[in-house]
Amino acid sequence: MHPASDSSQSSLPDTRQALVIGAGLSGSAVAHSLAVRGWSVTVLDQAPAIGAGASGLPAGLAAPHVSPDDNVLSRITRLGVQATLQRAQMLLQSGTDWALTGVLEHNLLGKRRLPADTPDQHSTPASAAQIAAAGLPPGTPALWHAQAGWIRPRQLVAAQLRTPGVQVRWGQQVQAIERHGEEWAVTDAQGQTLGQAPWLVVASAFDSLALLQPQPGFAVPLNPLRGQVSFGHMADLTDAQRQQLPPFPINGHGSFISGVSTPEGTPGWFIGSTFERDCTQSAVRAEDHLANRLRLATLLPALGDIMVDQFEPQRVCGWAGLRCTLPNRLPAVGPIDRLRLPGLCLSTGMGARGISLAVLCGELTAAWMNQEALPVPEDLAKHLAAERFASA
Repeated sequence: MHPASDSSQSSLPDTRQALVIGAGLSGSAVAHSLAVRGWSVTVLDQAPAIGAGASGLPAGLAAPHVSPDDNVLSRITRLGVQATLQRAQMLLQSGTDWALTGVLEHNLLGKRRLPADTPDQHSTPASAAQIAAAGLPPGTPALWHAQAGWIRPRQLVAAQLRTPGVQVRWGQQVQAIERHGEEWAVTDAQGQTLGQAPWLVVASAFDSLALLQPQPGFAVPLNPLRGQVSFGHMADLTDAQRQQLPPFPINGHGSFISGVSTPEGTPGWFIGSTFERDCTQSAVRAEDHLANRLRLATLLPALGDIMVDQFEPQRVCGWAGLRCTLPNRLPAVGPIDRLRLPGLCLSTGMGARGISLAVLCGELTAAWMNQEALPVPEDLAKHLAAERFASA
């Protein structure tokens, strides 16, 4: 899979001009990674502005997945979180747009266990003091992720799209992609060309499926995943509720974050998200606020008990969006089929881990396109390569 040693690379275009469909976490990450390498990138998005899709999530976590066998997902999220935190440190304002707080993972049902030979010290069993600070009973099984924290995705997207060399065109209703000679053309429902370039990266989440289905010999099994976050304003909390808030985010059954700005700009608390597969509707629902209240009660029982009134209809706020997943929970990244579809790339399928994976996937896509050394070991790259869905 290393581009420098793959003879099929000779069929790829060598012009450093690219179109990217999708201006969310994935698309903006690809655009930034290409632009800092000297590429000219045009990003097309159907929305009128930043944050209309899943990247509009008010706040989320960059935190690793762990497993006793240190599986591919664990290894890739560990690398992905590192890349995301480095990008945040470079582009964002600490304390306002993101924070390296560390994250405590409530190990419910013992589902998350560290490998016997821990690869690093970024994830360790939580200390008694950390468990107590979270408001959990002594002896509660929990992990502590030191290299983890919260991020406001919309701010990361905006910063990546401001990279010199990136042009964004909003309100572009992409209907189809076609190969025209040595270039890829993107057209709307009327057949009008919206853009044309030797390279095209599809990074439009579940909408990617409709664009890719007509391509010969390629079938990517993307599925929609709806998620809803419930949140409220810190100003509405009682003193007793504020005193119960943990000083760092809690993960494990959804996640709880507090002290981060809401979309209105005032400090808030957040719990979520729900997970609803095969749903393409993203309206906020009252029943999902109830589901998130129960999620908080499971994740942080004492806090859940004292926060019940904050889920009353006149107080609780919500955000819902669509992500997309692949069956093995690993994204599809890079060239789709370098022989039959030269210049066509993909970056999607990150599910609920877009914050942790999008930056790394953008770097991986750009490395493949730029024919340079990959930012992940080759054995991991093979598991992420979009080409794994190409027919023989």
